[in-house]
Amino acid sequence: MNNYIKQLKYKPLLALLAIAIVLPSCELDDIPDPNNPTIESVLQNATVDDLNNLVAGTESGMRGGIGTYYDNVGVIGREHYRFSGADPRFTSDLLGAANATLDNNTFYTTTPWSSRYRVVKNTNILIEAVGNTELISEEQRQGYLGFAKTIKAHQLLMNLTMMYENGIRINVDDPDNIGPIVDRATALAAISELLNEGAAHLRQAGDSFAFPLAGFDDATTTDADDPEPFSSPAGFLKFNRGLAARVAVYRENYAEALTILPESFFSLNLPFDVGVYYVFGTGSGDQLNPLYTAQNAAGEVRIAHPSFVSDIAPNDNRASKVARRNEPATQSGLTGQYDVVVHSNRTDPVSIIRNEELILIYAEANIQTGDLGEAVRALNVIRTGNGLQTYTGPVTREALINEMLYQRRYSLFFEGHRWVDLRRYNRLNELPIDRAGDDVWVSFPIPFAENT
Repeated sequence: MNNYIKQLKYKPLLALLAIAIVLPSCELDDIPDPNNPTIESVLQNATVDDLNNLVAGTESGMRGGIGTYYDNVGVIGREHYRFSGADPRFTSDLLGAANATLDNNTFYTTTPWSSRYRVVKNTNILIEAVGNTELISEEQRQGYLGFAKTIKAHQLLMNLTMMYENGIRINVDDPDNIGPIVDRATALAAISELLNEGAAHLRQAGDSFAFPLAGFDDATTTDADDPEPFSSPAGFLKFNRGLAARVAVYRENYAEALTILPESFFSLNLPFDVGVYYVFGTGSGDQLNPLYTAQNAAGEVRIAHPSFVSDIAPNDNRASKVARRNEPATQSGLTGQYDVVVHSNRTDPVSIIRNEELILIYAEANIQTGDLGEAVRALNVIRTGNGLQTYTGPVTREALINEMLYQRRYSLFFEGHRWVDLRRYNRLNELPIDRAGDDVWVSFPIPFAENT
């Protein structure tokens, strides 16, 4: 993976300043302090440095709460167990043990929700500030807008993934007059439109951004004569279009997904790990990968669901995403013998979207639009790239959907997809029930504070 990722470190001071901008503060006087900028100071005639502070804070904030998010979707999707000596709710509430239900006023619901909306607020401030300054060029303006709307769409999509039919708020531009919670279909349409708007801005953003990006320097092509990092407008546009293809299949707009994919970094020939990542570091003000747990640890561990090992095909090299423990781990009547080892240390990057997912989106869209031969070709790229022989099963829509879902399960393991995939195919009843009385949840409740 590291051959295709150049990790740029966040600038801690800039990130902290940008985060400070979105937090409420007491108003002592009307004299602006250049060392502690207020929202008002960046909303009028913001400089490139002001705007870049907001970009840095937005990127840093994207990593907030993602450990809880991945545990939420992974545990409910029976990808892994989260054994915690500090909090039993990972094995009670998330799995529906006995009479347990999902709580609308506890960390696993409120932390991801509020983390995503803090980033959305940063993007809204950036959008407003960019519209109110004459101190940047038009191409720079388009670059900031393309970045902000793309990231805003991604953050809203993550909250919608958790809430599903319960919906989310789309219009939160005015904190004093926020819009209503809208249903899933309306939210997906709005997210798709945000991505389209972002793409239009990026196409007018010139050859380079006015700001650096962390985790976006991976090249979208292996052509040495035409390197195109995601940290350029053209490369970031490909990231935007990759997200748009994901949204299109979530909306069951499969033909649209096929028209979007060529504008993304999708390729049947590029390495699977080419993509965009959250990056982490040990520097002051930086963050560590919250998804990493040491192998054979006790107390706080992530254990692969036993079905991961029992269901995997022989010779599938994705089995290396888990590792057998020296001793089984047990908590609350659940036992597992394999650690999740997708991440090998505390600074490993975490995927936002990779080429392997785009290949699987391409396969799915071809299945759903009737080009089964092309779907098999794409699935064979995944199979042979992961140590399996080419597909020899029936070439029917039903059989290929099963094959596609298997490949998504193992290719995208611990990346937040299995619960989503089985839910959108109405197959949550296929997830194993680990203890009598356990439940498989369809969605998270809207946080309590949103209903008051």
